[in-house]
Amino acid sequence: MTIPVPEAGLVIRYSYLWHSEHIEGREEGQKDRPCALVAAIRTSEAGETRVLVLPITHSPPVASSDAVEIPPLIKERLGLDAGRSWIVVSESNDFVWPGPDLRPVPGADPASVAYGFLPPRFFGAVRERFLEQTQKGRARAVQRTE
Repeated sequence: MTIPVPEAGLVIRYSYLWHSEHIEGREEGQKDRPCALVAAIRTSEAGETRVLVLPITHSPPVASSDAVEIPPLIKERLGLDAGRSWIVVSESNDFVWPGPDLRPVPGADPASVAYGFLPPRFFGAVRERFLEQTQKGRARAVQRTE
């Protein structure tokens, strides 16, 4: 599998564990999905990097502040389907890169786990919304283990 360098704005395929699933005691996500990498932080001199990813879903958010809709043109450039999708900014997964939960992108090179990058301006808006939710104490994080 080809593992890219983790960079903010990269959209990857990942077995995302929703906070509600974590509360139920699950350790694995039920569905592989695209996720936007919002931060990558080197945490050790040995080169370990922790990343924070936000899930992408077709389910409209209950509150508009909980997600950012992805414009159709961006979805098309990433190779995502044509249905409406949102990047959820009210929860995240945190894990050591690359981790065991990366998955190949369907319909692409079987060795690739990345769809591509969000455009910088759009990614900036997503990041700002995530930081707002975090500062207000409304963003839940699930720390994943190996």
